[in-house]
Amino acid sequence: MTLLGYVSDERYLALPDVAVEINAGDAHWTARSTATGAIHADVPPGNYRVTLAKDGYGAKHVDLALGAEPHQFRLLSDQIFGYLWPKWARSGDEGEFRIHSPEPYRLSLWRYGAVAEETALIGWFDEHAPRATVQVTPDGDYTQTGVRFNEKGYVDPSHRQYVTAPDRSGLYYFHVEGESGARFSFPWVVAPRQPTAPIAVVASTNTWNAYNNFGGRSNYINASALPSAPVLVPRLEMPRYLASSFSEHALPDDAYPPLSFERPEPLNQLSAEAQPEDPIRGRQPCHLAAAEWRLLSWLERNGYEYDLYSDAHLHDGTLPLDSYRTLVLSTHPEYWSREMYSAVYSWVHDRGGKLANFGGNVADCEVVFSSDALRFRTQAVESSAYESRMHRTFRPTSELFGVVFTSAGAMTGAPYEVVDPSHWAFRGTGLDKGDLFGVRSLHERCPGGASGHETDKTGPHSPQGTHVLARGLNPGDGGGEIACYTTASGGEVFSVGSIAWTSAVLVDDGVSAITANVLDRFTGRS
Repeated sequence: MTLLGYVSDERYLALPDVAVEINAGDAHWTARSTATGAIHADVPPGNYRVTLAKDGYGAKHVDLALGAEPHQFRLLSDQIFGYLWPKWARSGDEGEFRIHSPEPYRLSLWRYGAVAEETALIGWFDEHAPRATVQVTPDGDYTQTGVRFNEKGYVDPSHRQYVTAPDRSGLYYFHVEGESGARFSFPWVVAPRQPTAPIAVVASTNTWNAYNNFGGRSNYINASALPSAPVLVPRLEMPRYLASSFSEHALPDDAYPPLSFERPEPLNQLSAEAQPEDPIRGRQPCHLAAAEWRLLSWLERNGYEYDLYSDAHLHDGTLPLDSYRTLVLSTHPEYWSREMYSAVYSWVHDRGGKLANFGGNVADCEVVFSSDALRFRTQAVESSAYESRMHRTFRPTSELFGVVFTSAGAMTGAPYEVVDPSHWAFRGTGLDKGDLFGVRSLHERCPGGASGHETDKTGPHSPQGTHVLARGLNPGDGGGEIACYTTASGGEVFSVGSIAWTSAVLVDDGVSAITANVLDRFTGRS
């Protein structure tokens, strides 16, 4: 029996007992996949139509030549998945919603600001024929190329599904609800057509993509390639669990294929029932869009007007830095292109820009935009000559932000302790030296306080005059450092050194007051 290929799902998990038909003219063969997803049959080399079907998954036809390397067949499970393409836009631009659903579904658009609120009912969709809203993914490693929803079977223009970006900038989510009650949600970053506010906030869409494992790869699992056969027992077969999580980043940068933005993001969902004050549940939401929303909610509740942009907007110049008084980063801005770094560095150091970094593990790794994907220069730093991967490939992280990530304190949470209560950031807080703040947090993955999850500290490349105002009490001297400095041009940088800061801003008075003091100073509001 010849091994023709393997069949797996959207997570690259092996699918057993898939019914397989192989046809070439009048010749016909049948087979079933084994426990490992393997398909064996006595089929001579040649061109065939292969049909695959399994309960709970979308069926598909594949026309291909069999007889060389085993083919990687991919099926899509009967869950609801979707994304908006492109995932970021300016007000008035069109986007196409691309949704996979085994049942009719209701689609609505919500804005996540001070609260979550429905802004538009898009409608109900079923396309008349049974299962016509079921999508077909490419075979092989589509994490590199995208899932290409709506590419097949939607020839008639009336089947294309477009929406216009709202006038108001912000973080939007599409909510998909099937007749059965099954749900899925996906984000859309809407930037203004022209600047409307004194503050520009950047959503960390590069980080969202780095963690997105739809298709079986992210920058953290199977980062360099999908295995030659689908995974059956992950903790016994995957490098991340057999060696260490850092083993994924042990190879040279050019060993890592791109990761496409054009994929659903199951790890980045928000429910329609979510409230900003709710604890952030789950392993991933606490450092992705759910945590970023908490800062956006705080801004709106406290009267700070802002425009929201994606990382890509900062990269390509759609975000006009000189039109804003303050640039705000949030939660986990880990992956930056050198174009992003250079633009912000010049703005701060040469033109007096004000940078408020309310995140942690900032600009630790350089990325390269490649078509609709990112390439990650992700090889781990082993030499003490470099403080970060960004430093290894471009420039020191702390040269711009004043702080840089270190592994000390990772995956812990703790309050901050005041170091210099005389600093303007503590004005009106009532905090004195040695006092604690950032005690309360909505961060459930690493509970314990506003200094946490991953933390940044000052280093040898921090600009001269960088001043440490407070330090987290995380174990192993791993506390995030709140640091700031000014530039000769009048620019200022304020960094909190923690992913968990935004998870505390709505519920901790100290974190809220310091955030307000920074923005009031940087925008001229005070």
